[in-house]
Order: sequence, then C-alpha cells, then structure tokens
Amino acid sequence: MIDPQLAGRLSFLPRLPTEKPLPPGRHDLGLFPERDAVLFVPQAVPARRPVPLVVLFHGGGGSAQKILPMLEAHAEARGFLLLAPQSLHPTWDLVIAGNGPDRERLDLALAAVTARFLLDPGRLAFAGHSDGGSYALSLGLTNGDRVSHVIVSSAGFLSVQLQAGAPRIFLSHGTRDEQIPIDRSGRVHARLLRQAGYDVTYVEYDGRHAYDPAVVRQAVDFFLREMLSAVD
Repeated sequence: MIDPQLAGRLSFLPRLPTEKPLPPGRHDLGLFPERDAVLFVPQAVPARRPVPLVVLFHGGGGSAQKILPMLEAHAEARGFLLLAPQSLHPTWDLVIAGNGPDRERLDLALAAVTARFLLDPGRLAFAGHSDGGSYALSLGLTNGDRVSHVIVSSAGFLSVQLQAGAPRIFLSHGTRDEQIPIDRSGRVHARLLRQAGYDVTYVEYDGRHAYDPAVVRQAVDFFLREMLSAVD
C-alpha cells in the first residue's frame, strides 16, 4: 500500500481560526529560517466570512518574490488571500525525487494560514507556473477533496499516485514554448485529464515559456466565477 504522505497527501483541513488575522500586505509566516512561506493579505478581507485562498508555487530556481506578481494585484483587487510557499531546494521535491520536505512545509504553511483566517473550502486553489505548475497540478489532483481549483501555467509534467476528489482545472500553455513544447505537455495533459473525467478549461496563447497576463485574468475569473454569480 502506498504511504499517503509519500504520495503527496496533505493533512491540512480548514478549521475555525484561533489567532488574530494578519494586517494587509506581505508577511513572512516565520515558519522556516530559510525560504519561508509568504502570505499576501489584501485590504478587503471579508469580516466573519470565509475568504478564498490561492496557493501559488514558483518555477524552478524561483522564489515567492518572483512569482507573487503573477497574482498579487488580482488578490488585492478581488479580495483573496495569496500564499506563496518556497521549495527547500532550487525546485520542488517532487521534481527532484518525490514528495518529502516541501509537502511537509506546505502543510505547516496552510495550517498557519487557517489559524488566522476562516478559509472558504469551495475556493481553495493550487496554482503555479512551469515547475510550479507541475507541482500544483500533481498535488492538486492528489488532494482534490481539499483543493477546489487547480490553475496551471506551462506545466511540464504531472505525477499522481493517489487521486481524490474532482477539482476544476484551468490549463494554459504558450504555443511557442521552446523550453516545454506544448505538444508534449499542455495538449497531452488536457486530453488525459478530460479522458479521466475532470472539468478542464484549456487555453493556448501565442507566447513562449512565460505566463500571459490576459490568460491569468481569465484564470482568476475561472476561480471566482460562481462567487460572482452568487453576488449578481
């Protein structure tokens, strides 16, 4: 039998907060002496109501500071929390050898966020670009009973040993990506995920190995769509 933790299963579950919320802005969570997780809190966090959370994973050789601009302005404008964990090594453990310390660190970061904010379990997304997209997709499918949405930009692979739940998936990839060619990645992933029964939105754009701002806006709308309909 596969060890659930080695397969990437998280122990995190949303719960009632026990600590004071953090003020608006970027915050190192103080969990690790190096490459700490960073939480961005927007001005408009709803009081006493569940708040959406996006967990954003950086690419290989990246950092929280490099990847936060992908979604930080949207988090501020649309009122969702944005958590940027950082891999212990230059890229995520799953890319190197399998689930290990990065999964453990992610669990601790998620627990720290839910201790301070009431999270909306129906609006909890894993997102990422490049290696971060591969990590978001792999862990999102493994923990789809806790992750409601997966937002993936230019992922190279997916590695799933256990599947749970049915998160909604937004895939995007540049047609001129020379680093991770679309024919062996984005198009293959979209086909396989649809065959497996997942709800997949797949977007191709004219670009290289970089996320496209217009497509990112589309992904944010995808993440918040039902919430907007309820407000309307």
